[in-house]
Amino acid sequence: MSNSKFKGTGVAIVTPFRADGSIDFKALKKLLDYIIENNVDYIVVLGTTGEAVTMNIDEKNAVVSYVIEVVNKRVPVVKGIGGNNTNQIITQIKSSDFEGIDAILSVSPYYNKPSQKGIYQHYKSIACVSPVPIILYNVPGRTSSNISAETTLQLAHDVSNIIAVKEASGKLDQIGTIVKNKPDGFLVLSGDDALALPLMSMGADGIISVTANAFPYEFTQLINNALKGNIEEARRYHYMLIDIIHSLFVDGNPAGVKAALSIKGILSNHLRLPLTTVSRSTYNQLVNLIEAIEVVI
Repeated sequence: MSNSKFKGTGVAIVTPFRADGSIDFKALKKLLDYIIENNVDYIVVLGTTGEAVTMNIDEKNAVVSYVIEVVNKRVPVVKGIGGNNTNQIITQIKSSDFEGIDAILSVSPYYNKPSQKGIYQHYKSIACVSPVPIILYNVPGRTSSNISAETTLQLAHDVSNIIAVKEASGKLDQIGTIVKNKPDGFLVLSGDDALALPLMSMGADGIISVTANAFPYEFTQLINNALKGNIEEARRYHYMLIDIIHSLFVDGNPAGVKAALSIKGILSNHLRLPLTTVSRSTYNQLVNLIEAIEVVI
């Protein structure tokens, strides 16, 4: 598969739950159809937004199988596989069925704070056993460990199976260095919805978005216009979305986007502990912001 399949708008999908905590597969189908019909480019399943850390292995396998079935090759599917135990990830990759999976999104090791050498060796080791391409995921706000530009570039140049980075460091100088010096075909993807347009203007290739769960059409318009160089039109969508992007993260992710999806009637507003739903004030703010966007559209 060409790396270009991962340009544009990827969506880190939520996992819908019922009030009893069980997975709501009917709502998951509704969500997938909604975002695909609004022209997103690919789906990312079992990411942070999907609350994968609260799911057991059987639930994860069931969700992935169902996503592959519902998507039915309409768009590529990326599976989240990551952690802070390299050997465990290698074992997981070797024992997984990758039929219908087009790439892996793998978060940088968290909590144990590896050195840059350790991060490099970690990714090189898992890439060597992966039958599908690897997308690096740098999110220091969650992992307490930054993948430096130098490490990302070294991996991009040294390991052919590492094809992209989802950058959520918020460090524009670091991301700019990667964009400037990356090898041909290596993709730089925004991991921060609010910074999508600034990064696209620097030469990034797209985004893996949270907000696009609830606003797939609007976010896809932003990204596609930016890719085409239509910055004024991309800016219009950026400013249309920026207030709601901020509100979606006030009480944590995916609490905000699940609230927005419940307001839009796509799924019920349930999370698994330790996550809880947004405050009443945030919920009311989201109602008002969604109404305002719908009026504009």
